[in-house]
Amino acid sequence: MLANLLELYAHDFSEFIDLQLQSDGRFGYPRLSLYWQEEGRLPFLVKVDGYLAGFVLVSRGSRVRDDPEVWDMAEFFIVRRYRKRGIGAAIAQEIWRRFPGAWEVRVLASNEPARAFWAAAIRGFPGARAEEATNEVEGKRWHVFAFVSPVVGGAK
Repeated sequence: MLANLLELYAHDFSEFIDLQLQSDGRFGYPRLSLYWQEEGRLPFLVKVDGYLAGFVLVSRGSRVRDDPEVWDMAEFFIVRRYRKRGIGAAIAQEIWRRFPGAWEVRVLASNEPARAFWAAAIRGFPGARAEEATNEVEGKRWHVFAFVSPVVGGAK
């Protein structure tokens, strides 16, 4: 199920980066099996009214700086039918509530709609004050939002 959703995600993402279909007609996602093999990688399916609506892949460890404790929003996808309804922001904020601490959200610099989405989702998350920077990772320019998700109840 998740592999199929990743194909839709890759198709959408191919607008912003040079993704090529493999000989079997799929984009593929080589790291998918790691979400069941490595500690610190967490896959989530998103459902709306019982219908599959997307996924979230979370991993532990920064992809832009040397910090193994940072939570990383590795991949995030909401199918088009459910976009622009506040569902994506609500899902992201629920993930941040479940995993308090330092977070990074990376967005390709060329993906302006995603940058605007993440800026609004983080701005709407109580207690989060994001710092935004531009970094180059793996030969691509990224906007990186860094913030701390507070522990529920304010305890540290």
